[in-house]
Amino acid sequence: MEHASEIGPVDAYGKSKPVAKYVFAVVAAILIGACLLGAARYGRERAYDSLRARAQSSAELNAVLLRTVLEKQRSLPLVLSQDRDVLSALSSGSESMFKLINGRLESLVPGTRAAVIYLLNANGLAVAASNWREPTSFVGIDYSFRPYYTRAVENGSAEHYALGTISKRPGLYISKRIDGPSGLLGVIVVKVEFDELETDWRKNSDPTFVTDQRGIVLITSFPEWRFMTREAVPADQKRPLRESLQFGDAPLEPLNVIPALPQSQPDIVAARLPGATKSAEFVRVEAAVPTTNWTLQLLTPSTAAVAEATRTALSLALLVLAPLAGLAAFVMRRRGLALRRAREQDAARIELERRVAARTADLSAAHAELVMESEERQKTEAKLQTVQQELVQANRLAILGQVTAGVAHEINQPVAAIRAYADNAQIFLDRTQFDSAKANLASIAGLTERIGSITDELRTFSRKGTGDTGRIAVCDIIDGAMLLLGSRFRQTVGHIMTDIPPPEIKVNGNRIRLEQVLINLMQNALEATEGGPKSRINLRYAVNEDEVALIVSDNGPGIPDVIMQAMFTPFNTSKERGLGLGLVICHDIVAEYGGRIEIVSSSGGTTFTVHLPRVA
Repeated sequence: MEHASEIGPVDAYGKSKPVAKYVFAVVAAILIGACLLGAARYGRERAYDSLRARAQSSAELNAVLLRTVLEKQRSLPLVLSQDRDVLSALSSGSESMFKLINGRLESLVPGTRAAVIYLLNANGLAVAASNWREPTSFVGIDYSFRPYYTRAVENGSAEHYALGTISKRPGLYISKRIDGPSGLLGVIVVKVEFDELETDWRKNSDPTFVTDQRGIVLITSFPEWRFMTREAVPADQKRPLRESLQFGDAPLEPLNVIPALPQSQPDIVAARLPGATKSAEFVRVEAAVPTTNWTLQLLTPSTAAVAEATRTALSLALLVLAPLAGLAAFVMRRRGLALRRAREQDAARIELERRVAARTADLSAAHAELVMESEERQKTEAKLQTVQQELVQANRLAILGQVTAGVAHEINQPVAAIRAYADNAQIFLDRTQFDSAKANLASIAGLTERIGSITDELRTFSRKGTGDTGRIAVCDIIDGAMLLLGSRFRQTVGHIMTDIPPPEIKVNGNRIRLEQVLINLMQNALEATEGGPKSRINLRYAVNEDEVALIVSDNGPGIPDVIMQAMFTPFNTSKERGLGLGLVICHDIVAEYGGRIEIVSSSGGTTFTVHLPRVA
């Protein structure tokens, strides 16, 4: 069989020979082995990452605890250096005062947990100390050679970790220079020992130690490691260290902590702890001790955790691989059956492709028809938009026609006044009454500005096009509408009330189009009241955080129910000469700017409310 040959030789009965099974077994074994190696490596890496994160957190916590101890002790020399009794004792050199200082220093030790507090005079001689009662009292000892004295005298303060020359106990010496009116008086010294902190580390933490900038161990959870070094110290550098007596006669030998893997991440080291018979593997992390040049290192045991993580990863890998191997065998068996059906499927595929090609041709023709219909619809929509714009412009021009008589009257009055002021000015000039002539000329200028504002509003309102959209003050919209309608209203309406909002109340839109809406509504109100002496029209506003409402109300007879049911439908009107497009145009303009129009009508009158979104 042609397809069966793809999985190996076949016999006369069409069955695969065992060689295919052997190949499958070898490939499966190789893949399973590679997956197990990858899982073991992944488990180790995850374990090391987890150990490093945990160790880093512990190291940073220990560094913070150490800093807390240091900060607590650093404030003591500063306070004592400003103490009046200390300054008085150093200035006078009185033995009785030094005895008083001895008692003061002795009483401070329990509360501050300092190892010892002592006072040096200007020459470095200890004149008072908290251990003055003990056989190892520092009183009378010359410490002028110690770095914490010389550095404090030179720099004002100093910190120096060293072995005590008398107590032979290591600690950090924190010193502060004391000055008087005439200069140096002495130095106050606080010695801090870290026995309690080291004990806490031994109980609650993995192996921890602190090294200075030279790599010498200063503080450690294992006393055996104190004054050992991270790396071997050259012989020419050991001699000055021993001569300084900073570390006594310590051998300064390197720690038995060596990298297990070169340049590994995380830092994996092999270390033999004190009392142990052989080295063990640890993850080493470091944390800087704030406000010092020390570095804290912490070693976390990794052997057991890594082994457990590796076993877990291998177990999970086997749980996944075993079903996959079974599935692969099942798939191989099914593949032989699938190949037998391949030719039948090929024939069916060819027939399907033929049918698809035919169907594709039909769909292409239908698509072309849809494209043509879409283009026609777009053209129709463009024509409709043009017609709508023409209707808006036509409505605007109709409004201008209705207000022309009122505007002409509004212009004729200032023109007549200008003529009278001009004649009077001529007379005043003939009489050399220049001040009166100037006053008449100023009145003429004001009247011409009034005429100019009316004609500008007419020209702007009649302009074709929607104009730009922006932030418009509501008071400007009302002013523009009243400028065009004011004269007509004053001639025909018995009573009109206008409420103008402050300039900061603004909406988004085009001023001319919104004026068109307001003029339409106000003209409707005027026609509804028929201009009688008892007619009343109100224009007011309401505002909240989100919107502005313009309210036009009248005391007319109201709108019939038949008209109300289709108020914004084109050609729906109760007027004999009306086209029924004014409110439709108003509705479209307001909707374009995100607003709406509400109508309330009864036999006592009608109220139109235009809601527009407010802008800041």
